[in-house]
Parts: sequence; C-alpha cells; structure tokens
Amino acid sequence: MAAFIKITEQPSPHRHLEQLSIRELLIRINEEDKKVPYAVEKAIPAIEALVSAITDKMLAGGRLFYLGAGTSGRLGIVDASECPPTFGVPHGLVVGLIAGGDQAIRKAVEYAEDDPDQGWRDLQAHQISAKDVVVGIAASGTTPYVVGGLRHCQQAGIITGCITCNPGAPITEVADFPVVVVVGPEFITGSTRMKSGTAQKLVLNMISTTVMIQLGRVEDNKMVNMQLSNEKLIDRGVRMVMEKTGWQDYQQVKSVLLAQGSVKKAIEAILQQTPSPR
Repeated sequence: MAAFIKITEQPSPHRHLEQLSIRELLIRINEEDKKVPYAVEKAIPAIEALVSAITDKMLAGGRLFYLGAGTSGRLGIVDASECPPTFGVPHGLVVGLIAGGDQAIRKAVEYAEDDPDQGWRDLQAHQISAKDVVVGIAASGTTPYVVGGLRHCQQAGIITGCITCNPGAPITEVADFPVVVVVGPEFITGSTRMKSGTAQKLVLNMISTTVMIQLGRVEDNKMVNMQLSNEKLIDRGVRMVMEKTGWQDYQQVKSVLLAQGSVKKAIEAILQQTPSPR
C-alpha cells in the first residue's frame, strides 16, 4: 500500500510572499482559489451518493450531524445554524459539533481535537442513533476527534460520511460515503483555512441545500419556509407571495404573511380566498 501523503501539507508553489506587492498577493490567491470549484466538480458523484443517503435517513425522521475541529468544525456549525432560518426546519434537525465545544467557535481550544473518543461522547449527548447520519469534516483527514467519532458511529451502525482534501486519508476508511476534494497545496503552506476551507464550504452548501430541496423545503426557487426574523426577510417574503398570487397590495399581503407566519402558508391562505382587488 502506498504511503499516505498529506497533499494539504505540501509546500506552497508560491515563494517569498513577504516580498510581493498587495496586488501580486491578491492575484496569486485568486488564481489558487479558481482551482477549487473544478476540484469540487470532480467530487460530485461522491457528493451525490452522500446526499442520497442523508435524504433517505431524514425522510425517515433522522437527523444530520456535522463533526469537525478548527476551521472544519466552524464551517459545519455555520451550515447547520443556517438551516432553520433559511428552510424553516427545527433547530436540532441539522447539528454542528466542534472539538472543544462552543467556546472553540471563536477561540482555538488547545489539544481538543486530539481525543479520539470525545467526538463520540459529544454525539451521545444528542442521543445519536442509527436513524441519523454523521458527516466528519477534516481537511487533513487525520483529526482524531473526527476519525474516532466516525469509527464509533460505524461500530454503532450509524451511517457516516466525510469531507476531506487528502485522498487515502484515515477518515475515508471510517466513512461509508467519503467525499474527497483534492485542491492541492495551500497558498500558505499548510493553511487549510484557505482552499481546503473554501472547498468544504462549497460542499456543505451543496449537501444541505440539495437535502432541503429533497425534503420539500423549497418551492420553485423560493425559500417558502424561511423564518421571518427581520424586515429584510419579511420584505422578501411579501414579494414572493405577491409574485405567486398576483396580489399587488403590499401592505395587505404583508398582513397576511405575518398572520400566517410563512410564505408557504400565506400563499395557501390567499389562494383559498376570493380574488383580491389588483
């Protein structure tokens, strides 16, 4: 078996960065970033398999968990936390867990990622079961907190997936549905918050958005179940209802929307009424 090599830790092809101008640095970073979507494109078949598995479990009443450390963990928490306001799903349907707990969201917690059993303990605190799916996020693919957590999940009969940027990484051996996005060495050697983090963010967007569409949380191309939590979203909701129903009285539509609590329910209520003056 070939030795495992961390591509994400290979030396950057860009040298003497401190000698470059601001414009040169920005251009070179952008050139590296352009490689990320193409790397993600190559992983679409693997992403599709993972999304299908997640959808099946969630349609049957299961939940989606993201498990990560550092940048990877924060990206999982961001994606999970945006599902309720965007798609109107309950908090706790998509859960992001990070090594070191909530304090690690803002400040690194030393050595938190090195315990191979803590990920499983964190999952157990949420009554994890075989109804759920756990996706480990680790650019290196070697993080003990994540790899150990997925290993425990497999032993408990829980479906696992992963998002990593190193082919052949240990995490792929404990993931039923591995997603490997090979973005190459980072602009700053080993700084996986850059291309690797961007790749993980893109994949997470693809996973949660596609799953939510499959769960019926989107109609046409509209967030009809989004939470009306501020004036911007209320205004967006009013305009969606107006477009769908043909009603043109902004304040009247806004009143119905606020009374019903969601775009979807407001549309249903209006369509059940007699036509409004246009």
